[in-house]
Amino acid sequence: MVMGVAQFEKLFRHAAGLDIDKSDIKRLDDFINAQLHGLLLMAQRLAKMNGRDVITEADVPLTRGLQESMHAFRQLNEEVPVAGILERLTKLPPLDLAIGEDVQAMLPDLAGGMTISLARVFKVIDPALKNPQSEHWEKVERLYELLV
Repeated sequence: MVMGVAQFEKLFRHAAGLDIDKSDIKRLDDFINAQLHGLLLMAQRLAKMNGRDVITEADVPLTRGLQESMHAFRQLNEEVPVAGILERLTKLPPLDLAIGEDVQAMLPDLAGGMTISLARVFKVIDPALKNPQSEHWEKVERLYELLV
């Protein structure tokens, strides 16, 4: 994880003008995995409703905002390559159904899109924010719990 700290610092700077540190990386890791877990649980539900035993990309509930953040991540990833790091950090939750190869392939972009949206939500909450503190993380995490 240490090797990725500089890349994530640069990604947050490019995405939203934020400065983060090593403690923020741990919170980011926890945040991404919690969000992925929720997203995949909903995808599993949809796959089951459609009588499938494998979760496909069509099952993953992507909002327009998340899709736009994933697109922004792909663009920023060319400048600040973190997709490989995100792929290694992503912990898949235990699910009843198998995860399709198409979903496996999109996990780094999903995690990256969540990272970009997170950084931008910090700035919506406090446009003058430069370095997120615990209270900022708590507000953002609560917002995501309510909305996602």
